Amino acid sequence: MALLTLRILVHDLPGTDCGEFRHVHVGTQRGGEPDQLVSADAARAVFEIPVETVPAGDRAEVGAPDFRGPYVQGRRGARFVYLTWGELPPGGDFGMFRRAKIFLADVPGELLGAGTVETTLGLTDAAGMPLCAAVRPPVITWTPATAARTA
Repeated sequence: MALLTLRILVHDLPGTDCGEFRHVHVGTQRGGEPDQLVSADAARAVFEIPVETVPAGDRAEVGAPDFRGPYVQGRRGARFVYLTWGELPPGGDFGMFRRAKIFLADVPGELLGAGTVETTLGLTDAAGMPLCAAVRPPVITWTPATAARTA
């Protein structure tokens, strides 16, 4: 088992007022709860998600690693992490209204031992709303991280 950190550098956030939604925030999802929340009017943000990679061993998916950890969702062979969007009014609770799904199988196999991989991702869709649904290549590409970054 090896630890891999997914570093997601985001920009082009849609703003705190999007369509019918107000006080919009985005973050990662740890289990069923939002984590690392950032206001959607931020210029940029960095999310770091720890993921354990597990060799396939003698399972049916020979050669395909598996992924585990508190942020990992989905079944074996189709694991993913979420960026979650919700309203977070002052003094209120987070109310999720959509999510973006980032598939771990899209991280190139040769990068799984890199320690940290990163991607840069714009979070506003073509309609000016928060990016959601499956985020797959070529929209997302992973590269080895060369140095620690901050928001």
